[in-house]
Amino acid sequence: MTIPPFATLDELVAHMQQMTDDPLYPAGTKMVIYRGNPSAKLMVVGEAPGTDENRVGKPFVGRSGQLLDQILAAVEFNSEQDVFITNAVFRLPPGDDGKPLRKPTTAEIDFYRPYLMEIIRLIDPKVMILTGAVSMQAVLGETKLGITKMRGQWRQVDGRWVMPIFHPAYLLRNPARTPDSPKALTWADIRQVREKYDAVSHKP
Repeated sequence: MTIPPFATLDELVAHMQQMTDDPLYPAGTKMVIYRGNPSAKLMVVGEAPGTDENRVGKPFVGRSGQLLDQILAAVEFNSEQDVFITNAVFRLPPGDDGKPLRKPTTAEIDFYRPYLMEIIRLIDPKVMILTGAVSMQAVLGETKLGITKMRGQWRQVDGRWVMPIFHPAYLLRNPARTPDSPKALTWADIRQVREKYDAVSHKP
């Protein structure tokens, strides 16, 4: 599927807020598109909204979002001023038959991908962080290699530097701080992001 280009982010957001043909619309959940600074040159792409995000209408506002903010702050990024935060899928995938919330399907990721790519075009970040396998699938088209093998490695997409890292929710489930733990690896990854951001921004 392709979509026409939009002149501004506001126009795209207004269009998305009115959508009724997307696969998760029947679930009756909110369209959760972004938070942060649309002028930022660092973008974070998450997976999909959770229950907190669906309630508030912004991505990464629950426990995972609080941890994301702490990770960014550890290398002196302000999540509201220096970063634009969005998702690969823009509505909360409901649980099936009363089960807990599920991950987005490939069909859902594919449907929302053109909207994500249009957001990326409009924001035009220099550096992107992909949190988790769903965002990696949406932006890089990667379905075979898991996040464990892909994290910490730079890719280039349309001239932009892109790094997958563990999703903060995974870090909450694996809180150990031992060497080579997910938290320790994420700390190394976010320092690489800071260095790359400073390099492409021509900051000392």
